[in-house]
Amino acid sequence: MTSTTITPLRQRMIEDMRARKLSAATQASHIRSCRRFAAFLRRSPDTAVPEDVRRFQLHLSDSDISITNRNRTMTGLKFLFRVTLRRLDLVNEIYHVREPQKIPLVISREEAKRLLAMASGLKVRLLLSLAYGCGLRASEVVRLRAGDIDSALGIIRVVQAKGRKDRHVMLSQDLLALLRQWWKTRPTRHDAGVPRDQRWLFPGRTPGKPMTTRQFSRLFHQTVAAAGITKPVTLHCLRHSFATHLLDSGTDIRHIQALLGHRKLDTTARYTRVATDTIAAIDSPLGRLAKPKRRSKTA
Repeated sequence: MTSTTITPLRQRMIEDMRARKLSAATQASHIRSCRRFAAFLRRSPDTAVPEDVRRFQLHLSDSDISITNRNRTMTGLKFLFRVTLRRLDLVNEIYHVREPQKIPLVISREEAKRLLAMASGLKVRLLLSLAYGCGLRASEVVRLRAGDIDSALGIIRVVQAKGRKDRHVMLSQDLLALLRQWWKTRPTRHDAGVPRDQRWLFPGRTPGKPMTTRQFSRLFHQTVAAAGITKPVTLHCLRHSFATHLLDSGTDIRHIQALLGHRKLDTTARYTRVATDTIAAIDSPLGRLAKPKRRSKTA
């Protein structure tokens, strides 16, 4: 399996992934995993034996690769062994390393306000407002179409997002006003022949394609620097901040779960660990020690 030629094994794996409707990003990730394993073996993966899989996992553990990427690599190999090669003996050798449970990094409301204020233009402000104000992933923001905006119902439809799930998020009047302003000024050079409701809100340079998440991320980091935010934030921090700020304001956690599109409540519940307003409002037992004890009333 090389990067320049498609071997019969790679072609069969691609067909197996396509038949199972795996996303293009997942397919590319699985192919990279198998290519890495082949480079380690210096021969085709279909000649591997259980000892090779054991040594490869040890090699990954000794390298600088993160636990997330290490597990992702083994997931790609597991697909190759289980589905394409039908080698259960190799599948049985695969294990995943438990990832550290980290608290999501968020920005404060004041930082969010400063970030939006320092946006370099209407487009950047709208992009950031959608990510923070609706809790959308970067990929969900850039792939919005005109038909996804329902001003009558006051919602935005997020179509076939992560996990191939549709969901609805709120559409505030402030955000609707920004969207209407942007629609009047957005580039229209690629709109010819495209139905109005199918047009990208943020068209990219390539005809028929939206702007990339890489472009969005670059605009975000430029705005972060302009706003003087020194935290090591990423674009995904806006989604974390959306959930945390809703939780702090008393929004039911199951409503937040629906807005984020989480399948399990446990995934949403991690934001209770960073709901700073809620945590700060809890009385510490230490403070109660200093308070005078109430005397019981005697008859």
